[in-house]
Amino acid sequence: MSDQMQEIVLAARPTGAPGPEHFRLETAAIPTPAEGEIAVRVHYMSLDPYMRGRMDDGKSYAAPVPIGGRMEGGGVGEVIASNADGFQPGDFVFGMFGWATHATADAKMCRKIDPTQAPITTALGVLGMPGFTGWHGLMEYGRPKAGETLVVAAATGPVGSMVGQLAKEMGLTTIGIAGGADKCALATETFGFDHCLDHRAYDNGRALQAALKEVAPKGIDIYFENVGGKVLEAVIPLMNPFGRIPICGMISWYNSGGLGAGASTEGLPMPKLWRTILVNFLSVNGFIISNHWDRYPAFLGEVAPKVLSGDIKVVEDIAEGLENAPTAFMGLLEGKNRGKQIVKVI
Repeated sequence: MSDQMQEIVLAARPTGAPGPEHFRLETAAIPTPAEGEIAVRVHYMSLDPYMRGRMDDGKSYAAPVPIGGRMEGGGVGEVIASNADGFQPGDFVFGMFGWATHATADAKMCRKIDPTQAPITTALGVLGMPGFTGWHGLMEYGRPKAGETLVVAAATGPVGSMVGQLAKEMGLTTIGIAGGADKCALATETFGFDHCLDHRAYDNGRALQAALKEVAPKGIDIYFENVGGKVLEAVIPLMNPFGRIPICGMISWYNSGGLGAGASTEGLPMPKLWRTILVNFLSVNGFIISNHWDRYPAFLGEVAPKVLSGDIKVVEDIAEGLENAPTAFMGLLEGKNRGKQIVKVI
C-alpha cells in the first residue's frame, strides 16, 4: 500500500464564483495518529454550500480556510490506524476529514457508523448534517401544524427534501422551488411535494410571487430559508400573520461574499422587509446546526427508521475522484447537482 495521500487545498481566495484556479491538488505522506487520534482512509466526502463561506476571510461563525490549507468538509471512511480507546482498524467513522484521501482526527470528534444498517453515504446527507439541519430547523423554528402551507427552495437538495417530506407527512401543503423542470419533477414525483416552481422560469421576485400566489392561495405559514435572492423577495409579501421563517443559509448570495456584498433585493428593500416582519408578527430564526448537536440522537431516533423503511426518499449525486471535487463544488453552487452532492474518494 502506498504511503502517499492526496488533498485539495485553497490556492487563492475567490472574488465572486470560485474557479479551478482557486484549488490545488497536493500529495503528502499519510499522517500517523497522535495520542487520542485515529487515521482514516476516506471513502466518500461531502460537498455543501457553507464551504463557499470558508473560502472568504470575512468575519463569520467559523474561521476561514487559510491559503494553502486543506479545504474543509465532512467525510466517511475506514480507520486504518488507531491511537485512541474505542476505535479499531476496520471501524467506519464520520468526521471532518476535509478534501483528502486520508486524514487524522481527534477520535472524540468522530462518530462511528454501522455500514450494515445503511449505506455509509447517508451519514453525509439524509442522516448527517444536511438532514439534521432540515429536521431541526423545521421542528424547532418552523413549528409545523397540519393544514398549513410551507415553502422551501432548493427543494431537491438534502435539506430542502428533508423539510418537504417531513412537512408533507405532518399534513401540510408543501411547495418546493427548484432550478429546472427536471428538478421540479423530482420534487413532486420522488419527494412528494404538492407543487414545485422552477425559479429559472421567472425573471424576478415579483413574477415568482405571482406564481406562488396561485399555488398558495391561503398564503404561506412557513418559509424555510436557505436561498435568499428573488425567492425571498417572492415569499415575504405572501407570509401569513404569525408565520415562521427558519434561516439556515442564503446560497444565492454566497458568491457575493460572506455577507452578500453587492447582492441585490431590488423588490424587497430593507424598510419593507422589516415592516412586513413587524406587522405580520413573523418569527425569524437564524441557526447554525453545529450549535445543536445535542439534538442529533433525537433526530436519528426519529428519522433513521423512516429512511430505512423508504418513507423518506434519498437521492445522491456522486462524483468520482478527489481531483473532481472542485468541479463538482462549483456545479453545486450553480445548482447543477441532483440531490445530495457527494464525492467518491476511493
